[in-house]
Amino acid sequence: MLTTPPSPADAPDDLLTAATAAEPGARSLLQLKRHESACVRRVLRKLDAAFDLVARRLEELGFVPGEPVKVVAFGPLGADPVLVQIGFTRFALRRAEAARVLVQ
Repeated sequence: MLTTPPSPADAPDDLLTAATAAEPGARSLLQLKRHESACVRRVLRKLDAAFDLVARRLEELGFVPGEPVKVVAFGPLGADPVLVQIGFTRFALRRAEAARVLVQ
């Protein structure tokens, strides 16, 4: 029987699990439902934070603590991309990127 390996987006993210356990009430942006709003708590960084270009780019786009964010839509069948709105600007994020944004 052939099985396909899980994609990186489907694999459990230890970084997210550890962060949500340490911060009660926090969840990832990916866990919000369509049209649900929340406030950004922080962007999860990889171990080598100096070279984490994805986290730095998310922060440059406006995913900073206290900023209100809203999930507008998901791709077909819940796949990529996730359409989110910060202020009057909308961004299409990959599921892996949206999972790295902690909200409350």
